[in-house]
This record gives sequence, structure tokens and C-alpha cells, in this order.
Amino acid sequence: MFSKVLVANRGEIAVRVMRACRDLGVRTVAVYSDADKHAGHVRYADEAYNIGPARAADSYLDHDAVLEAGREAGADAVHPGYGFLAENAAFARRVEESDLTWIGPSADAMQRLGEKTKARSLMQEADVPVVPGTTEPVDSADEVKAIAEEYGYPVAIKAEGGGGGRGLKVVHSADEVESQLETAQREGEAYFDNSSVYVEKYLEAPRHVEVQILADEHGNVRHLGERDCSLQRRHQKVIEEAPSPALDADLREQIGDAARRGVREAGYTNAGTVEFLVEDGEFYFMEVNTRIQVEHTATEVITGIDVVKWQLRVAAGEELDFDQDDVEFDGHAIEYRINAENAADDFAPATGTLETYDPPGGIGVRIDDAVRQADEIGGDYDSMIAKLIVSAGSREECLARSERALSEFEIEGLQTIIPFHRLMVTDETFRAGEHTTKYLDEELDRERIDQAVERWGSTDAAADEAEADDAESTEREFTVEVNGKRFEVNLEERGAPPIPDVDVGAASGGSGAGTAGAATQPDADGDDEEVIVEADGEQVSAEMQGTILSVEVGEGDEIGAGEVVCVLEAMKMENDVVTERGGTVSQVLIEEGDSVDMGDTLVVIE
Repeated sequence: MFSKVLVANRGEIAVRVMRACRDLGVRTVAVYSDADKHAGHVRYADEAYNIGPARAADSYLDHDAVLEAGREAGADAVHPGYGFLAENAAFARRVEESDLTWIGPSADAMQRLGEKTKARSLMQEADVPVVPGTTEPVDSADEVKAIAEEYGYPVAIKAEGGGGGRGLKVVHSADEVESQLETAQREGEAYFDNSSVYVEKYLEAPRHVEVQILADEHGNVRHLGERDCSLQRRHQKVIEEAPSPALDADLREQIGDAARRGVREAGYTNAGTVEFLVEDGEFYFMEVNTRIQVEHTATEVITGIDVVKWQLRVAAGEELDFDQDDVEFDGHAIEYRINAENAADDFAPATGTLETYDPPGGIGVRIDDAVRQADEIGGDYDSMIAKLIVSAGSREECLARSERALSEFEIEGLQTIIPFHRLMVTDETFRAGEHTTKYLDEELDRERIDQAVERWGSTDAAADEAEADDAESTEREFTVEVNGKRFEVNLEERGAPPIPDVDVGAASGGSGAGTAGAATQPDADGDDEEVIVEADGEQVSAEMQGTILSVEVGEGDEIGAGEVVCVLEAMKMENDVVTERGGTVSQVLIEEGDSVDMGDTLVVIE
């Protein structure tokens, strides 16, 4: 077994991996960006290293920075978690060529299965049914239109390296092709470092069912049953469960066998997930996620198998010690993603301070998180702050227990989708297990979501009476970085006045008090500068923290009400920023790639 593992990720999945390491007596190394200096995964790790600025491309996606941290720490293996570099075959190959061990499938297997067109071809060879579409990437709008004419609209444009709904765009008519193709390519490049896309027929009302697999280097392949991930908003999962309420015993066996057959054909090892679409009693291969999944927890609960621990063991060369017939499914489990989002505002990302963070407990309740009370939740990364996993002997009992657990989950200081979850566990369609991937976006009455948020979504926190006592405390905590490595320093001093938090060794900077007609915003180098804003006209401001993906207007442009002025990426979601009224653009204060804070002025319209 390894002695020290670097976890190339952040948040709850980084802590989840570290806990599995500790169970095996393995030390852990965290990496973190400037935005994550005080993050939970950094606190939990045995040691931690700064790898760059907040922007993921300059930190968590920086191959050289991650590998250098591994060498500096003396780690002997790298676990990528999910997202970021988890499905990046080029990075996996670099790890394989180094002195480190890659905890995941080989780079060759990742290339065969991680790129969706190659995976579709391979599955066809393994006699696994696939959704009709291309087995080669497409480059132009004309190619997409030709495919749509063959199969009929709608079609789906998908990023080859995509997942979680990122890089997936549905096209309903020819006049949408060009813009949707551009967006899918841009998201693929931004999130997966791969702008290549392919096209397939878009199924109108399928179930999303996926099979968890484990495979070792000794030729053993096992599946751990299926999960149903059909409840999605904008193609991103929000609730997952195991087993699927939509499968009978015969279809369950067929899908499990198909998943094993496909990954064996690919020479795949370690953990992975084979995803299928199920419609009218038929199933179609969609993709293979060559990594651990967010929702692996539901499988662990009903099988008693620690998937992450087996990732480590398989990478260390161990053989799976159970046969397929040994895998048993006990009861039912549902995972609720606790996202910092406002469900009543089309699930828009939310930021703020966890003034209250009090998760539920009791039998059948599991919490996976990396946060604690008083943590700041920013907009630089994914909006998920925790996962609530509820289990019981049956689905009905699991839903009843979920009602109790969700009602006990107290979060104040920012909006989350807990009110939405509380609505769903009482929703007749969801309780009956009759929902499809379209249910949330197209069928659920939006007013019911608004009412749930109004009823259960208050973020008003009571004043923290202990704050004054804390201010008088003589114990001070400092974060010190020496050559990029993080150290925690505790200083106890009697009779000293309170001092603000500082980052020792970091250059200080900031802005002074603002004046009327001025705003402090980052320049291209990330430093603050004063931007003068004209007093007259509509100031279109950022409603959330994020990164400018594109600027759609220029100074002097005439635009109408409701037109898009820029595209803002926040927590891995693209958001169109629109103007409330028409007029002439007098100032454009942002450029592509800029980071902005909530309230920053983006564009001024006269």
C-alpha cells in the first residue's frame, strides 16, 4: 500500500478520499488555490501546498503545479477525485511516466473510454446498444445540421471530455446550431481542456441509469448495481438513488452484464461508471465516467463496499477479494446534493458565509462535506457544499427518513437547495419513481418551487452572541506559506487587542474607500484598480461572483431590452447577463477572462 497520497482536488471529494486513505494508514497531501487557503480539505490533510490563483486553469488544472507539489511532498501516488483532472488522459499519462502512481484507470483506457466517440465505437464492438449518432468528432455547424437532418431534431451536441451536463447543448432547430456548437466547444475547453464535440440523437424522455463497476489488474470485473440519476436540472444531477425504481429484475441484469462486458473490452481497471439512457424498456449506452462519481455514496450504502478504498487497493496492485455473486444489495439509498443555489431563481448560484451549519444525524444518515460553520462559500468552483445520503430498508422508508433528515439540516447565511429537496420528497411523481430527466426542467410547476423556497428557504441568522467573546480571545491562528507549503501557527497572547486575519508572507494590497461614480474591480493582472463609471444610464452589474466568458457588446452599440451583454461563468454554470432596457452602450468595463465580484459594474447603457 502507498505511504502518502496527493489528492488533486478540493471540497468534499478530497476529504472523502483522504478519509479512505486514513482508514488504510496512508498520509495525505492537499493542493489548493489562493481561493481555498482556508478550505476544509486543506484543514483535513496531513500537509498542503499552494498551486496557484483561484482560476482553475491556473491551479487545479495546472499539470506542472500539481506534479511539482507531489514531488515536493514526497507523495507516491495521485488520486484525482472527480472533475478537474480526473478524466484527463494526458495528465494521467504524465503521472504514469513519473515516479508517482495514478489511482485510476490507465491513460490508454481513459482515452478509449473518456473520449465519447471512441467509447461509442468500443461499446458497439462489445455488443452494447448505443444512442444513434456520430462516432467521430464534428467541427462545423454544417456537419451538425447534416446529422440532424438524418436523425431529426432535437439532437445533442456533447463535449468529448464532458460530464455533469457541462459541454452538452440540445439543438431544436437549424438556427440554434451555430451558437450551441460554439457554447459546447467553449465549455469543453474550459472544463475539460478538450474542445472536441460529437452529435447524437436526443432522446425526449429517458431515465438516466448508471452502473458502478470495479476492475482490478488481474482480470476481475465486478458491477455493484445501478443508480438512478434521472432527477436533473439543466442536465446536472441533483438527487440520485440506488437501486433504480424504474428497472425490473431482467433489465437490471441486462444492464449490469452490458456494463461489465464494455469495460472488459476496453481493458479498464479501477473504479468507473457506465451510464445508460433507458426509454420504453430499452437501454442505450451514453458514456463511461472514468473516475469516481459524486453519487458513489448511494452504492456504498446498499452494498457495504467502500469504492474509494478499493480504488486505492487496485492501484496498489491488489486483487478484488469478492465474486460477482457475493455482491448483495440491502435496502435503498438516496443522495441529495446540497448546493449553494437558489432554486426559485432557476437554481442560480449563491455565495455567502455559513453563519449556521448544522447537518442532521441519526440512523441511516450520512453526511459527506468539507465545510464548517463560519466558512465562506465563494463562486469560483462547483456550487455543491455537501451531500446528504439517507438509507433505509425500502424506498418508502427511505423517503420518510429523508423528510426527517432534510428538516433537521440547518444552513443559514446563504441560500441552498434544501427547500427544493424537501419539496421533492413529498412530490407524487418523484415518490412514485415516475420522473424522467425532463421532469424538473419541463414538467414540475415552478410555482411549487417558489413556494418551497419561501416556506423553508430563509437564510436570516440569529446574531452570534459568542462573536464578542471570540474577539476577546487571546489565541490567534495564522496561516503561513513557506515556499508554497502551508503551515498552521497558533499564537497565545494575554491582554492583546483583536487583530484582523492576515496571510503571513503574502503581499498586501486592496482598495480604499470608493467614491460616487467609481467602482473597484480587478484589472487583467488581478490587481484592484478604480474604474470610473458614468453617473447617468443603467449600470448592468454582476449578480454573482464569477468569470467573464464572453463580452457580447461594444461601446457605441445599440441594444434592446433583454439582450445579452456578456456571459458570466459561476460555479461551473454559464449565465447570460441581460439588460433591463434598451439604449446605447456607453461603457464596457470588462473583458473576456476577467474575474468579477457580486455588484461589480459590467456595462453602462445610456
